[in-house]
Amino acid sequence: MDAMSLPKTDARSNATGAPVLCVDLDGTLVKSDTLSDSLCALAHRSPGRFVQAPFWLLHGRARFKAKLAAQVLPDPAHLPYNAELMVYLRQQAAAGRTLVLATGADQHLAERVAQHVGCFHSVLASDGAINLTGKKKLHLLEERFGPQGFDYIGNSHTDTPLLRAAATAHLANPARGLRRRVQALRSQANPTATQPQVFVDRAPLGRTLLRTLRVHQWAKNVLLFLPLLLAHHLRGPLFALELTAFLCFCGLASATYILNDLLDIEADRQHPRKRTRPMAAGDLRVPVGAALALVLAVSAVAVSLHVLPTIFTLWLGIYAASTLAYSLRLKRRVLIDVLLLSALYTLRILAGAAAVRVPVSPWMAAFSIFFFFSLALVKRFSELENLRLRGAIPANGRGYRVQDLEQLRSFGTASAYASIVIFALYINNPEVGLLYRHPHRLWLMTPVLLWWLSRIWLKASRAELEEDPVVFALTDRASLVAGLMMAAIAIFAAM
Repeated sequence: MDAMSLPKTDARSNATGAPVLCVDLDGTLVKSDTLSDSLCALAHRSPGRFVQAPFWLLHGRARFKAKLAAQVLPDPAHLPYNAELMVYLRQQAAAGRTLVLATGADQHLAERVAQHVGCFHSVLASDGAINLTGKKKLHLLEERFGPQGFDYIGNSHTDTPLLRAAATAHLANPARGLRRRVQALRSQANPTATQPQVFVDRAPLGRTLLRTLRVHQWAKNVLLFLPLLLAHHLRGPLFALELTAFLCFCGLASATYILNDLLDIEADRQHPRKRTRPMAAGDLRVPVGAALALVLAVSAVAVSLHVLPTIFTLWLGIYAASTLAYSLRLKRRVLIDVLLLSALYTLRILAGAAAVRVPVSPWMAAFSIFFFFSLALVKRFSELENLRLRGAIPANGRGYRVQDLEQLRSFGTASAYASIVIFALYINNPEVGLLYRHPHRLWLMTPVLLWWLSRIWLKASRAELEEDPVVFALTDRASLVAGLMMAAIAIFAAM
């Protein structure tokens, strides 16, 4: 696209006689910020270059954007566009109005977006020398189209000079207080000025934050209570300590989920379900997500250091380091990823024991290793099976192939039944008699475990498992009934 395609002397659209409509890109046409998106993609693809990126700013923001665009460009086909604004722009283009994409983003990225959208006649963008934002953008538009010779659609306080100078100003997902400010400024300049039209396309903030925190994933941290429960030590002070440990883990887990979403923002936008995640969908800006993750992580560690044993904080640190390694590299290593995922479940049990200084039985550790390895494998298996049924090719960089399905199934089912064998051996251990008056009654749990593990693998084979199996277990009615049955059997054995 040629940025010089519009004549400097004629600011009117040929077919409609209306002023040229200039549209901002970041936060306006696209709900997210493409600069932040590009930085996330760079961190995912090349952590080394991401560390070098701040030094590129020494040469100016325009040069920084150009150098970043040379490293990575978001796919315009999967960017989160403002749906309401897109409808309006296509209507204006169909009516013959001239549309210009005027953005501070780099020229290469802006041209790709304009080409994908298909209704822009020209692109004005940063070119490596000039950072086209704020007053610089206003001067260029007035030079091209004359004072008040253009309409403008923006979203941020940086756009205020353009919104005030435009013949007609419109807003898209405006920043807090911007709508009032623009109305006041335009009313002072021209009391009869047209009120800005607002194109809103974003989810409610409360729901967005809950989804960002992945509150439903906190269910996994219930495993911290398992050592206390199995040791029959559910007393008030110990329970309060375990609850504090649970909250610390939830805060840190949410921080790691946000980090994972930041690194996976590009891949998530190409996924049929994950593209609705707040940052992939543009409902939460990347800087806000990064700040939220930092606050959660620091708070979790601070509370842990102040309230809980040092060994628990150590486990918390190991969890953070492991999830960071997983997000950056290990998730793309075949089998290493599922080994780490299963280890993170066992780590929660060890951390829960450390929080209240309860020893972990080697039987419990052995059982959890095989049990959660099976669940980690069923997660990967179900992802591949769902891709196979859609006829899609795995594109998430995890290294698995559709041909691996049968091998993953054999690994997973073998590990599942190995965990039941360990449980059966545990029942015959003399130490069990110290905790249960009738340990032989625990045998009633084995058919329940056999049924549940077989059922979850059967559902995965039928492509009926769409989420993490642990979260599924805590939301599936049959699984909850099985859990209640096992709890009842444990009480029956203890009586």
